[in-house]
Amino acid sequence: MEGRIGGSGSNVCSYSPGLFTKKATIGSRIMNLQETFNQIAQLDISGYGKDFLLTWEKSGDEIKATLFLAELFREMHRQGLTYKTFDSGLAISIFRDKSTRTRFSFASAANALGLAVADLDEEKSQIAHGETVRETANMISFMTDVIGIRDDMFLGEGNTYMREVAEAVQTGYEEGTLHQRPALVNLQCDIDHPTQSMSDLVMLKQTFGSLENLRGKKIAMTWAYSPSYGKPLSVPQGIIGLMTRFGMDVTLAHPEGYGLIPDVVDLADRQAKAGGGSFSVVNDMKEAFNGADIVYPKSWAPFQVMEKRTELLKAGDTAGLKSLEKEALANNARFTDWECDEEKMSITKDGKALYLHCLPADITDVSCKKGEVSKSVFDRYRKDTYLEAGFKPFVIASMMFLGRLDDPVNKLNEILVKMKKRF
Repeated sequence: MEGRIGGSGSNVCSYSPGLFTKKATIGSRIMNLQETFNQIAQLDISGYGKDFLLTWEKSGDEIKATLFLAELFREMHRQGLTYKTFDSGLAISIFRDKSTRTRFSFASAANALGLAVADLDEEKSQIAHGETVRETANMISFMTDVIGIRDDMFLGEGNTYMREVAEAVQTGYEEGTLHQRPALVNLQCDIDHPTQSMSDLVMLKQTFGSLENLRGKKIAMTWAYSPSYGKPLSVPQGIIGLMTRFGMDVTLAHPEGYGLIPDVVDLADRQAKAGGGSFSVVNDMKEAFNGADIVYPKSWAPFQVMEKRTELLKAGDTAGLKSLEKEALANNARFTDWECDEEKMSITKDGKALYLHCLPADITDVSCKKGEVSKSVFDRYRKDTYLEAGFKPFVIASMMFLGRLDDPVNKLNEILVKMKKRF
């Protein structure tokens, strides 16, 4: 590889702590920046690697570094400070599915770091003429620092595609075709949605005060009714795959037959046991909501349906897809009572659980006749969901920064010493 982040050894860098302490007198918030920097500098991120593909592939220190840096970048932006890192360079986005929040968060993150953004439109590229993944990956990477990919439509395909791209640019770098090895960020795949779950984790840390305060908190990751089918499994899998690492009591709730990828469910159980929390699977939404500190009602397609859907999509079986959709929607319609409403919210902890959603939510009597959440509940938590989404540009910038730079802590120290205003 081009070089391990922070160089070799268990700790990271040769930074000089306190280089920007002279700036601390400006105000307590700048002192908080220094405190956050010191937290990051004490973490072992020597094995962070170039790519962020699954949260459970990152160590506890690497997850914390990503989270703390996202908070630091967010506070710098709030204060009007720049954390521009690159004088030039390119960030390539590849969206194989529709996106609003993640697409613009990726562009915002790249721009804040000093990178221009280009979106690869596969219909306008030679991919349509049979160009291989290896060739495409190298052709777009000559002056590229970061590649962000969303590929969540095909179960068993999305994360595999990302790893193909990663292998291709690694080979291109080792062979000398590429001067640098771009970092890859998973913007959602069939297995995980790390930029979303990490944004959710920042939201929880900010809400409850610290990661330690999350221990013992109950989070209900529940299926909810939607008048559509085919929604990816990656959000619920991302939540159970990340929150079980922090001593939380994680409950996964869904109707019979709406299970997730079994390997991810097994992983969540192992992580909960190792982290001192708990993990359970129930088939009752009210049971999951009972006493919960956080609720996350979100629709997804059953694992078996997504498997079949992938086969039909790859085969180009239009008639089969229509038949599957009709069958899946009829099955969904059996569970219209799986809605986050006032009654269910009233049985959460003190009736005041934090409501989370990756957005857009299916809101009853607003975006659909019957959906995931009632209008009154969503209206009450609208600001919270917007704040939750607002962490994502900084999470992505953090992943880019830590993945692309060989010595991110020293670079971060240089940026903080300057305390330069954006305008």
